Amino acid sequence: MGFARIGPDQRAGNGHPGSGGPNRLPAAKRKPAILRFLAHFKNVLIYILLVSAVITAFYREWVDFWVIIAVAVGNAVIGFVQEGQAEKALAGIRSMLSVHASVLRDGEWQQVEGEDLVPGDVVRLGPGDKVPADLRLLDANRLAIDESALTGESEPSDKHVEAVAEDAGIGDRTSIAHSGTVVTRGTALGVVVATGSNTEIGRIQSLVDDIDQLATPLTEQMDRLGKQFALGILVVSAVMMLVAWFIYSMPTQTVLSSFISFAVATVPEGLPALVTITLALGVQQMARHKAITRTMTAVETLGAVTTICSDKTGTLTRNEMTARVASVPGGRFAITGEGYTDQGTVVASGEAAEEASRNARTLARAVVLCNDATLRGTGERIQIVGEPTEAALAIFGRKAGFDAAPYSRVGALPFDSANKYMAVLSEAPGGEREILVKGAPDRLLQRCSTQLPDAHGATDFDPDEWERANTELASQGLRVLAAARKTVAAGTATLSHEDLDDGLEFVGLVGLVDPPREEAITAVASCHGAGISVKMITGDHAETARAISRELGLSTNDDPVVVTGAEVEAMTKEELVERVTDVDVFARTSPEHKIRIVDALQARREVVAMTGDGVNDAPA
Repeated sequence: MGFARIGPDQRAGNGHPGSGGPNRLPAAKRKPAILRFLAHFKNVLIYILLVSAVITAFYREWVDFWVIIAVAVGNAVIGFVQEGQAEKALAGIRSMLSVHASVLRDGEWQQVEGEDLVPGDVVRLGPGDKVPADLRLLDANRLAIDESALTGESEPSDKHVEAVAEDAGIGDRTSIAHSGTVVTRGTALGVVVATGSNTEIGRIQSLVDDIDQLATPLTEQMDRLGKQFALGILVVSAVMMLVAWFIYSMPTQTVLSSFISFAVATVPEGLPALVTITLALGVQQMARHKAITRTMTAVETLGAVTTICSDKTGTLTRNEMTARVASVPGGRFAITGEGYTDQGTVVASGEAAEEASRNARTLARAVVLCNDATLRGTGERIQIVGEPTEAALAIFGRKAGFDAAPYSRVGALPFDSANKYMAVLSEAPGGEREILVKGAPDRLLQRCSTQLPDAHGATDFDPDEWERANTELASQGLRVLAAARKTVAAGTATLSHEDLDDGLEFVGLVGLVDPPREEAITAVASCHGAGISVKMITGDHAETARAISRELGLSTNDDPVVVTGAEVEAMTKEELVERVTDVDVFARTSPEHKIRIVDALQARREVVAMTGDGVNDAPA
């Protein structure tokens, strides 16, 4: 199969501008080392010390000269070294690009260096591959890509080849594979539409490089104090010199010597050094807790923060999908335990008959056998191989006491984004065979004709009732999956999509969520107690973000105020400044939205801290 080269001017959901040059992120623009070193002398108190040092040297008072110079230079050296270490840590973004790529050239597939890719190259992707450049997908087979570093979504994004809107946000570009993201499932072919700094991750790096340095509360106070000292010294020195000259007729050299002594004695030359050393110790203490500060004054600024903006996935939440609710004919069950641990149980919510308990075990069997995830280990040490959602379902099976070992898989229909379900033909230890299906509720509800018996033994199936149950779970911010089954003859050896067209028996629904961290709930409460406002800014969907914000206690309202990135985009700067303090959650945001939100808060004289674990959080 051959492919025509697509030019770098292809647009948006269908591509975006390409780039020339090597496919690598350029090193961040940095000032020469000497200029960065001299920047640490930018302080009025240091200026006074240096002027005093010059005059002291003029009168050959070398001991005083070297003491003053040692204080000024020592202050600069400490700051220069510390900030250099932070810059090295931040340079890690460039390591996210793929090293190698499988490319179609001269009619053959070749392994080439990632930096040799150019717009128009056709690239092949498979499970585990890191996407080497921004690609417009030409063919996608069950493709899912982990884009959490760019979007903040805890679930891999399903991809397909259909074009999307030109103004689609990062999380909605389902026909684009972004550089630096990882393929979790499926295969694909894509044409390179952007490389290097023109990729999405390159654009984010350029946003980081272009950020202006703001004055912190400490630097503002130090500048104000320095100016007050300078003015006071000049006024008092002028009075002293006039008195000495015109009243006491003292020699000029004596007057100047007295002026220097007074200036040096008045300036708190130990203050800059003391502040620098104190901040450096704070930086080192934070580094021991794996927190890297770009500038030392950031340590002090944390103590003056009035608003904290935080990403959701992996920061406020565990980034570990967890099954929370199982709803089956006859009852609903709560699933206890958080994250990738089998320490938890399946307990009835209210009264549930024994029939409902059997149905819950059937649901566990269905979602565990119709599953490609593998769990390794037990207790708190479970390692997962596969997608987070499937791992969460497998752990639900463990909590329900289901053992999949005696069962075998005879056939399977892999999940794909077109059908939105996965099906397996499973054989029980006694030789009985059944078809098990799991997938999107809307796709399975329309294929079912009966359901598992409820507490009264009834198997009548009401799709509207289960659609309402699905909507209720989804409104709680849960991702909902449905399961169904169908008994087949013992000799059945094949499975096709036509086998699912009729005769399916509805089993139940499972609601999953990426749960909030317990320590995050405590931290939010502590911040509120200290008078600090906490806002969630995430790339995830609005309802999911709203539900998590309730659990975290971000807002005192039962219904947190949620604004989407599209709404932020539509606001003027003045409108955003007016509304920003009243909003608890910003959902479906891009890196540019996050910067605008932080800018709006700063325009309200808020001292803002931004925290997150994704590349998309770095500019803000």
